[in-house]
Amino acid sequence: MSTNTANPLAGEFELAMDGPLTAYWLAILRVLTGWWFFHAGMTKLLEDGLAYSYGPMYMQGMEGTALGPIPVWMGNNLAWLIAPGVPLFETLIGLAIMAGVLTRLAAFGGAFFMVLFWVGNAGFGHGLVNSDLMGLLLFVTIMVLAAGRYYGLDAVIEKLQFVQQRPKLRYLLG
Repeated sequence: MSTNTANPLAGEFELAMDGPLTAYWLAILRVLTGWWFFHAGMTKLLEDGLAYSYGPMYMQGMEGTALGPIPVWMGNNLAWLIAPGVPLFETLIGLAIMAGVLTRLAAFGGAFFMVLFWVGNAGFGHGLVNSDLMGLLLFVTIMVLAAGRYYGLDAVIEKLQFVQQRPKLRYLLG
């Protein structure tokens, strides 16, 4: 059997966690997921500013969902936080994930949003697996695999003396 050394994919092809394919894939996954959330937040900011009234209004009409009266109460009593919070946090989470800064913290925020969307939408007409669950899985993957360390600014930040003296900060980075 001959081996073509000019083509690196001609031999064995495997996905090793420390290999270049993993680094490229996680960087692409991170940037695209970040763009998705950034775009969602920026669209809301450009259209409504910090007065995104659809969020509280949507929650006020959720009395028949899996969460019951909780979102209705939130829509009625926390509209002052939800209206500016949804577009602002979507935008900031997306920016942080695209840049790979505080990636785990941002991905946790994205996962939190997606859990609320998944359970709150409760439109399980196609079963439990829907786009909200897929978004949740993207954020959890970014968090678990520390995707900010792959071509992200977290790789640079983790080398700073400040972070090296405080290794627990790495739980927020990566």
